[in-house]
Amino acid sequence: MSSVSADRGGTFGAIKGLWPYMWPSDRPDLKFRVAVAVLALVVGKVITVLVPYTFKWATDALTAGEFGPEAATRIADTPGWNLPAFVVGPIMLVVAYGVGRLLSMGFTQLRDALFARVGQHAVRQLARLTFTHLHALSLRYHLQRRTGGLSRVIERGTKGIETLVRFTILNAIPTILEFALMAAVIAYQFSLSYLGVIIVMVIAYVWFTVVASQWRIGIRREMNDSDTDANSKAIDSLINYETVKYFNNEEMETARFDRSMAGYEIAATRQWTSLAWLNMGQTVIFTTGMVVLMIMSARAVMAGEQTLGDFVMVNALLMQLSIPLNFIGFVYREIKLGLADVEDMFKVLNIPQEVTDRPNAVPIAVNGGTVRFEDVRFHYDPERPILHGVSFEVPAGQTLAIVGPSGAGKSTISRLLYRFYDISGGAITIDGQDIRDVTQDSLRRQIGIVPQDTVLFNDTIAYNIAYGRPSASRAEVETAAEMAQIAGFIRALPQGFDSEVGERGLKLSGGEKQRVAIARTILKAPPVLILDEATSALDTRTEEDIQSALDKVSAGRTTLMIAHRLSTVVNADQIIVLEAGRIVERGTHAALLDENGLYAEMWARQSQQAEIPPEEDLDQKREPSVREREEKF
Repeated sequence: MSSVSADRGGTFGAIKGLWPYMWPSDRPDLKFRVAVAVLALVVGKVITVLVPYTFKWATDALTAGEFGPEAATRIADTPGWNLPAFVVGPIMLVVAYGVGRLLSMGFTQLRDALFARVGQHAVRQLARLTFTHLHALSLRYHLQRRTGGLSRVIERGTKGIETLVRFTILNAIPTILEFALMAAVIAYQFSLSYLGVIIVMVIAYVWFTVVASQWRIGIRREMNDSDTDANSKAIDSLINYETVKYFNNEEMETARFDRSMAGYEIAATRQWTSLAWLNMGQTVIFTTGMVVLMIMSARAVMAGEQTLGDFVMVNALLMQLSIPLNFIGFVYREIKLGLADVEDMFKVLNIPQEVTDRPNAVPIAVNGGTVRFEDVRFHYDPERPILHGVSFEVPAGQTLAIVGPSGAGKSTISRLLYRFYDISGGAITIDGQDIRDVTQDSLRRQIGIVPQDTVLFNDTIAYNIAYGRPSASRAEVETAAEMAQIAGFIRALPQGFDSEVGERGLKLSGGEKQRVAIARTILKAPPVLILDEATSALDTRTEEDIQSALDKVSAGRTTLMIAHRLSTVVNADQIIVLEAGRIVERGTHAALLDENGLYAEMWARQSQQAEIPPEEDLDQKREPSVREREEKF
């Protein structure tokens, strides 16, 4: 799926994987920006190295005996600021020093500005890659993931990618270049002994930085784990807000969240403390090296081997060298911390897709929509088979109802038809085409579903209906709502179709959400329809209304009706009864009652339960009144 990978310690592997995003083959404009940014980088560093020379020359000119008290008096007495020639040299060198520093900073800022779009493009592309990959992963993965933890992994990973991209190009290369230039100048201007001291200092500095940073990476991982855990618990608790309230467990949820934050607090404290120790160690090593070199230069000045300007230049070069040295530690630290942030995201990217299109997969061609299961076997776990050789056929335009006890494998059939999982054996075909031989995109465009638990997006009612076909016009959306028998309710709302439904559609009742789901499926207009216990959670009156809408949407379509309430399947063309993953009975409603088997037993049990007085049933499971509905909005 992706060339990006990052094992622990795999810094160069990660940077290699990120390179195509920093040097995108399909974006010559961004390549041009990178090239100009690198040119600005080189020019800026050359100027930076030359700046200490102007400082040295100015110091030597001012200490050569040509500029003393008499010269100062002469300047003060000169009418019209006619400066003598011997004053121009030192002043111009000081000006050149200032101009050099400005140019050095200017080229650095130009480099950053040019590279900004490159870095953000890389971040966007990798974030998009991760988002796409998450949607490509199987239902198995998404049933196991924690939404809060995953969202935090992506958030940190995106920031970590930006860190890696920026510091690789904008800091790692400049640091190496500047250090090389500085080392060359020191060796040329002074002697190899000076360079030897600097090499020892740099080796000690880098070694200490690497060791300390590796220690801090472990702390960062602990901090990330605690942060992910805390965010997961917070999101989980807020999603289940009503359940928390039902059982008065606010304090328990707070304590659960606080335990995770306590771990984060400890790790974060260690992170900042370790940073202080790292900075202190780096300062001690650099200061020691600087003192040794300045003592060597001071002794040379006292012996007449160097000028005062040389002494000043040594200090200026060392201060200039401190910048790339700090960046060596900073860049290494940031890259390693960035890797710690993105490694979990890379792990997600490296999760293989369980269900993929075959190399020769073609779009499915649906004429009538005949669905056929041929000796289908399936298991989530090899030791726990779910379906045992299930075979049935739904002729085009007919309705097949699938009923049976809980855990019989009814909903698994809908997931297999959508190809959320690949079957373990047998074949599933639509109009004679094995669904494993066609593209997943084309397959799912031909199937519509009204699920038992309809979860809506936190957007408008119009958006949620149009989700079935995003290109639909507002008139088509309203027509679908009319067919789903919900248009009247929507128009009665203050904002009409532009009313927000809240997170997961919580502003709507169960029946209203089901009608939105039906309208969405009507708008999609698929030839194959799945009704996955679409009315099992509704009261009797609402069920009758919804069933009427379902009858309209399923007319003329090949329909698989997965049902718990047998009263909803009496008109199906065929009914199959599943038990423990096997078809134990099949036939029409009347024929199955005559068999006096499992179906007849289930029918008798549900008929007895249905003898509750209607008034009591409606009182227990009534839909909200219009006034109550409007109060939500």
